[in-house]
Amino acid sequence: MGELTHVNGQGRAKMVDVSDKAITDRIAVARGHISMLPETFDRIKDGGIKKGDVLAVAQVAGVMAAKRTFEMIPMCHPLLLTGVDIAFYPDEQTHEIEAVATVKTTGQTGVEMEALHAVSQALLTIYDMCKAIDRGMSIHNICLLEKDGGKSGHYIRQ
Repeated sequence: MGELTHVNGQGRAKMVDVSDKAITDRIAVARGHISMLPETFDRIKDGGIKKGDVLAVAQVAGVMAAKRTFEMIPMCHPLLLTGVDIAFYPDEQTHEIEAVATVKTTGQTGVEMEALHAVSQALLTIYDMCKAIDRGMSIHNICLLEKDGGKSGHYIRQ
């Protein structure tokens, strides 16, 4: 384990100075799941939610979240993202939808928080659009799957 980088000499939070870091291509991939009743799953799949196309709205919400992560996570740097993609993988057996966010930039700091924020917001949007028919939905297993670029190198979740 490395040192905590967001703590100053007085033990207080700080935004990390990345001015001496190399500019490199960076990518992060995160995922999460939302579980729901079979009826809710079927209505999402069949377009039967009155508020609209749930996954299309969740996709836009995830992209927007990635772009605005620095406004929600206090020590995140504002980044010029070069790519954000959200993919959804519905599972007919478990009545879950997996969301996977891939975020890219060329810069001095990574995009892990942007990918995690994108997945979280996409799943929360699914919840919001379907809560009138299924308040028991559960969001879980949000995690970083992969990151690359920068000094710490390539990480792949085992």
